[in-house]
Amino acid sequence: MKSHMRLIQSITGTATGDSDRNRLAAVGSEAASLAGWLAWDMGDNGSARAWYGSAVKAARTSGDPLLTAYQAGSLAQFEAHAGNGAEALNLTRRARRVLGDHRPPVADAWLLSVEALAHAAGGDRRSADRALTASRAAAEALPEDPPPWPWVFTFGPEKVTACRVTCGARLGLADWVLSDDVEALTTGHAKQRALLVLDIAAGHLAGGRVESAFALARRALDTGLTYRSGRIVERARAVRRTLTTGAPPKVVRDFDERLHGVYL
Repeated sequence: MKSHMRLIQSITGTATGDSDRNRLAAVGSEAASLAGWLAWDMGDNGSARAWYGSAVKAARTSGDPLLTAYQAGSLAQFEAHAGNGAEALNLTRRARRVLGDHRPPVADAWLLSVEALAHAAGGDRRSADRALTASRAAAEALPEDPPPWPWVFTFGPEKVTACRVTCGARLGLADWVLSDDVEALTTGHAKQRALLVLDIAAGHLAGGRVESAFALARRALDTGLTYRSGRIVERARAVRRTLTTGAPPKVVRDFDERLHGVYL
């Protein structure tokens, strides 16, 4: 990936026309964003942050406000998941400023969900709830037309539900997590479902349901090991750290045994 990025940067630097340079910068931004996602999935947060930052810079060079806002929002999402709520909020506001008053509806709905994650990372339940409510309303009002590039994914109320589960897990609110788990688990690909399962496991722990929590966490951990996802494994470890007891039940001991010797 690094060699590909160097090639794109080299070609961009030698482009003679603004149009070619802008187009190549946009390609470089998308490639850097993909590299950021891959690093995040591997649990390499330092590299992920660097790649996402490169994606934002290249998007600015491209002169495309949609791409710039999308990459700033992607970095905000990463920072929120990393626990850096204030930085995530700043990036979300920056993305909105880039788009101005003419931002597409899907950008509003998505950025509101990212804002909710940022508030949850900062422990602000009320603000997270407000952002989630606004995001759901915006998602339900989205037109049926395909979203504009670079929003190539579908964003609907089910994504807001999944986001609420994640916010609830971060805030330790079992009622947010457990009321929505069935719908949330139907969304996304296998890795995304595994992360949601771990959020639901955190909700069970917050509600004092240790056995069910670690039964779910073990299932998600197995997915993480199958796909060699460091992000899933690290999230599983984070769930485990929330339980402190001198005599863990068998389901927890089995979970610990599964984690033993895992280096992803």
